[in-house]
Amino acid sequence: MNTITFESPLGRVNITASEDAIKTIAVGTTEPLMDSDSPLLVDAKRQFDQYFAGEIKAFNLPIEPEGTEFQKAVWNALLQIPFGQTRTYLNIATQLGKPTATRAVGAANGQNPIWIVIPCHRVIGSNGALTGYAGGIERKRYLLELEGALPQTLEI
Repeated sequence: MNTITFESPLGRVNITASEDAIKTIAVGTTEPLMDSDSPLLVDAKRQFDQYFAGEIKAFNLPIEPEGTEFQKAVWNALLQIPFGQTRTYLNIATQLGKPTATRAVGAANGQNPIWIVIPCHRVIGSNGALTGYAGGIERKRYLLELEGALPQTLEI
């Protein structure tokens, strides 16, 4: 596995990758800063810099998250949420044909190993509340503000 760790507006970002795909992205880590000569990781850092600068709205990176089939289905649904928009846990559960599985969707969302690229921050509560983000509500709020996606009425 190759690794790169760099500073971002949300704290340190740590990305691990195989030769072919991103495996994990963690934000707010305490890993020491580390450069990489992996072309994939250098490109990932460049895209993160562009994202935080407001220059791109989507990442173009090969990803291979590891998880259960249900988790992967949820993460694939998250990848379909456009920049600047949000969905609720119920929206995602319904999209998957399992409208009573909102808690399972929330659990899968919380286990997302590829933060930001798989946009788990774009999932909010049915009442518009910024709920459950492994990186903390302030990071979620920052990302949604960056994308112009904050709901008009906000409850925490």
